[in-house]
Amino acid sequence: MKVCLGVPRTLVWMVLPLGLVGVAGCGGPGLPEGAPKQLDVDETPHYRIGPGDSVNIFVWRNPELSVTVPVRPDGRITTPLVEDVVASGRTPTQLARVMENELSTYIKQPEVTVMVDQFQGLPPRQIRVVGEATEPMALPYQDDLSLLDVMIEVGGLTEFAAGNRAKLVRTVDGERKQYNVRLDDLVRDGDISQNVDMLPGDVLFIPEALF
Repeated sequence: MKVCLGVPRTLVWMVLPLGLVGVAGCGGPGLPEGAPKQLDVDETPHYRIGPGDSVNIFVWRNPELSVTVPVRPDGRITTPLVEDVVASGRTPTQLARVMENELSTYIKQPEVTVMVDQFQGLPPRQIRVVGEATEPMALPYQDDLSLLDVMIEVGGLTEFAAGNRAKLVRTVDGERKQYNVRLDDLVRDGDISQNVDMLPGDVLFIPEALF
């Protein structure tokens, strides 16, 4: 799989050596053969709300009912007049229609708009980084997300990281497979050929160096 890197994000310049400023070319072979770029989860283009998201519920002409609320770990939200509505797994539009149905008991022909303020996404569509990253975390998947993008989000490697011994665990055809990725070469040496595409559900393990 050959990966082409598009225009880098602003923070790339904080990570790559100055000599690479302006590079936006194609990477090398990326992951070994047998790691196709294919999604093992629903590839719907519509964002689906997940636990940890923050959603803005706007009820037209009813400002007292318009609120921003978090999606609880159980995937539900609570708003004025409406309690314990399932939000997780629904698109904002679907949730808006559910809220209209719930509010119709109290309001004549309610019109609801739902906007997501903070994104976390459903767990199967997250990317997890564990080990010797500056800020290990779970990231919501975005289209065209690369390994370099992920490393920027987690703040790069710690001084104790063995970046070239990092492993990427991915589900391929229902089977968990493990691939080597060379993060030292990518992040510290600026070797863009080591950049690869990330997919929903990927887990990146960064071990500690052995002294």
